[in-house]
Amino acid sequence: MGTESYQATLYQRPTSSAGKEKAMSDSQEWLIQWIRDAHAMEEQAETMLDGQLNRLENYPELSGRIRQHVEETKGQAARLKTCLEEMGEDTSTLKDAGGKLIAWGQSFSGLFAGDEVMKGSLASYTFEHMEIASYTMLIAAAKSLGEAKVAQACEQNLREEEAMADWLRQHLPGTTEQFLARADAESDEAKR
Repeated sequence: MGTESYQATLYQRPTSSAGKEKAMSDSQEWLIQWIRDAHAMEEQAETMLDGQLNRLENYPELSGRIRQHVEETKGQAARLKTCLEEMGEDTSTLKDAGGKLIAWGQSFSGLFAGDEVMKGSLASYTFEHMEIASYTMLIAAAKSLGEAKVAQACEQNLREEEAMADWLRQHLPGTTEQFLARADAESDEAKR
């Protein structure tokens, strides 16, 4: 099998539900793949945030903001799914499941960290910036391809991600101080 045949076998253009081949540019195909990736990213974020919530009873402000962001995250995933449906496409079950599996593993690994709230805060802040970069890229691609609805949905998602990243940045010093105070109090109690 020649290289061209092999590449053609590996990469076939998406087909519609009727099975007819779509006349779609490579750029449009990339946009669809990136939207699917973003949807999987939001599925991963929801699982990761839900895992953190179960162990933040001593951090009510952080817990409340994460709870709010879980709802925003669900809305973001729904907007992306709508964008795909309007383009005649669907989400990637494999990518969504993979993202959830990774998040579950991240959540489970936090059970063994004495400073879980701090590691979770670092992971969340980092993840928010990955999402910000993803939506910035998607907005540029959607605008370039004249996909105004996709750009609009991604702009809304971007605003929510930027707000969450900003909130985390502003509250990280307070969360750190609260963690250290709790650690000292628990250490003093253990010495008695």
